[in-house]
Amino acid sequence: GGGGAGERRQGQLLLHDALPRLRPQGSSPLICPQVVALANLIPLDDAVDELDSYMYQTVGHQIVVCYAKCMGLPLFRRRISGSTRDHALKYSVTAGDEVEDMFALLSEVKRRIPSIGAVSSGAIASDYQRLRVESVCSRLGLVSLAYMWRQDQTLLLEEMIRRGIVAITVKVAAMGLKPSVHLGKELAELKSHLLQMNESFGINVCGEGGEYETLTLDCPLFRNARIVLDDFEVILHSADSIASVGILHPLAFHVEPKPGSSSSIGDGAIAEENSSCLYEVNGAIAHTDGETKQTLNPTPTSDAYPDTNVCISKTGKTLFSIGCWIEEPSSASQGMKADLVKVLSRIENQLKDGGLSWANVLYVHLYISSMKEFGLANEVYVSFITEKKCHLGVPSRSTIELPLVQAGLGNAYVEVLVSNDLVKRVLHVQSISCWAPSCIGPYSQATLYGEILYMAGQLGLDPPTMKLCLGGATAQLDLALRNSEAVANAFKSSIFSSAIHFLVYCSAHLTSTEKEAVEQKLQNSYIAHLDSARSGSYPTILYVLAPDLPKGACVEIKPTLYVPTDGYNDNDDDGDITREPEAGGSKPSSSKVPSEWSAQYSGLHDSCCLANTVAGKICSAVVSVTNDIASKICPSTEHLHPSKEHLKAIARFCAFQLAKTLTDNSFTWDDVTMLRFYYSVERAVAADVVSRAFSEAFAELGAADGSLRID
Repeated sequence: GGGGAGERRQGQLLLHDALPRLRPQGSSPLICPQVVALANLIPLDDAVDELDSYMYQTVGHQIVVCYAKCMGLPLFRRRISGSTRDHALKYSVTAGDEVEDMFALLSEVKRRIPSIGAVSSGAIASDYQRLRVESVCSRLGLVSLAYMWRQDQTLLLEEMIRRGIVAITVKVAAMGLKPSVHLGKELAELKSHLLQMNESFGINVCGEGGEYETLTLDCPLFRNARIVLDDFEVILHSADSIASVGILHPLAFHVEPKPGSSSSIGDGAIAEENSSCLYEVNGAIAHTDGETKQTLNPTPTSDAYPDTNVCISKTGKTLFSIGCWIEEPSSASQGMKADLVKVLSRIENQLKDGGLSWANVLYVHLYISSMKEFGLANEVYVSFITEKKCHLGVPSRSTIELPLVQAGLGNAYVEVLVSNDLVKRVLHVQSISCWAPSCIGPYSQATLYGEILYMAGQLGLDPPTMKLCLGGATAQLDLALRNSEAVANAFKSSIFSSAIHFLVYCSAHLTSTEKEAVEQKLQNSYIAHLDSARSGSYPTILYVLAPDLPKGACVEIKPTLYVPTDGYNDNDDDGDITREPEAGGSKPSSSKVPSEWSAQYSGLHDSCCLANTVAGKICSAVVSVTNDIASKICPSTEHLHPSKEHLKAIARFCAFQLAKTLTDNSFTWDDVTMLRFYYSVERAVAADVVSRAFSEAFAELGAADGSLRID
């Protein structure tokens, strides 16, 4: 049935259907999940047609009891005792709220059928219902399936009709829909009228704005029988001259067997133990042990791990980054789990020392020494970063394997981007759908802070199956781009018109030909979709070879986008109000580049430094030092086996390029949000040696540039 949860029209609270469909737990999400039971919530009083509910459609509930026989499945029903108490978009467990009735209903279903692993619901556009279903699923250890999420409603309406779904309208509440004319009509009859009303008044053709609600009388899942509505009456709720509100009350109906159908109700123990297919779920709401059990979190004192070095980079007043790793891994490391606990503990304490928490974190880069331990790393991660601790939403995240041990950085390295103020908008869709890959774990698809959208790393996953697509690296890149575009569209943006920077992780297992194909594919895809509004501005692209990626993927991309606040509605249904932080380039640059450095390196600038400046506010720059460039910086064979002096020369060159980029674009060092260096472990140089080389280079630059704070 249609109807947007939480939508209001003329003071009326319009309802949303809640008929979860479940599948047994077996493996990862399946292409064709097996439906094994039905669950339904109904009013306390059978005589009531419609409840004042943000969550549930109850009009036509008298007929739903027939679904069990039509489908040959057990039906679990519970009467709604709660009301809407938590009005926030994101739901928090609230005693007496109507969502707790869904929790109690599904708890009983899971108790009786322990193999159930997922719940399917019909959310199309409203985050209000989707987030509440996801909340209940998370508490019960179930997967939320929302295969209609964000699908084109016109195409969806056409597909429902084409696939033989016979659904009639049981409530109308919109301009152009009249109770006396349109109630009881099949969607197939109303299709042309709905499309016309969409063009004239902008109504949602699937009723997702609360324009109408439906009741299914027949569909392919009804294998045994179909429902025939013999008689009904129209009840007028509001005789508004522009948009009357009316409902259909069933008076008589019967079940009509289908030719060759079986009258049996489901297979399995639950059907055998009781000849009835209907199960009433009553009683008080009991919370599970998993809900009340506190996740183990050491939260040690700040000096509990003296061997954990924490690197802090703080720029501006509102935004800074923290990097943390094990300083002496050879003597201190006890494996990935222990290292990650130490690192996250140190970051947590660093946040606390500044009066902050994980709720202030916008983005997390999680680097681990072996992707084989990804599951273990995730367990540790969720013991620190949870939905409960991040009331505005969990941070976005990318996870890759890096050769940390070879570099002398332990088995885990974590970098976080932190905001001093709690103004961000987070998109965290945990339901499996056809829209984009779900984030079932405690990380989100994207985080918008000010005018910058930080997107999670995207793989070439097929959203409905959550499996890597076939076709190798280029096919995975293409699908990863499509997935990224779906996420960007949710923020009224596009990766092709708004990308500032692409970080592209490629598996080190790719051949040279595959690497070149990936680069060519990204370039061609971007040029093909390039928006003329960019005026020739291209995002910077950085390719990083990683030993391994999640799920053994060939490619993972992490786009960063510029989303102007004037082009985005902060009052959308699915987000939190966002304010713009300090804008870069708001003051004249006082950066200085030593003249002797300019003379030494100016001829190499164009060939190795790419920069992208957007609206004079944001700049992304990538400096690449290849063997060819290194040989020009230090004309000897040292670049093959670099000495400390050679590393310092390279570091001086990088510092010069960055300083020149800031100067050329009227930025200062205080505008820098994040500065990251990648180097090849083939050079067999420890990270602390590289770090010292850059520290010395920046100290030298700082002597000539008073705006560069060496601390």
